[in-house]
Amino acid sequence: MDIVIVPLLMLIKTIIGITVTVIVADVILSWLVALNVLNISNKFVYSIVDVIAKISNCMLNPIRSRMSLSIEGIDFSPVLLLVLLTFLEHVITRILLRFV
Repeated sequence: MDIVIVPLLMLIKTIIGITVTVIVADVILSWLVALNVLNISNKFVYSIVDVIAKISNCMLNPIRSRMSLSIEGIDFSPVLLLVLLTFLEHVITRILLRFV
């Protein structure tokens, strides 16, 4: 049973790490676009910003539709998602420590 569970939990931890990276990148890129540091009229920059926004929005839209986490135009749904993902990662780490 350990042969299946440990690699599966490690895969889930890796997916959580990638998801956290995408969410943080989306937040930073949205700030850079809002502050006109990044020019989205450049096709390469636009395609990167667009892909990362689409990936993160599919995870953030369920949170946004159920809760209004926007205060004075600042969206706090990425913060909630990051907290939930961090909690889940810690739970998985504790489970993995039992198998070691």
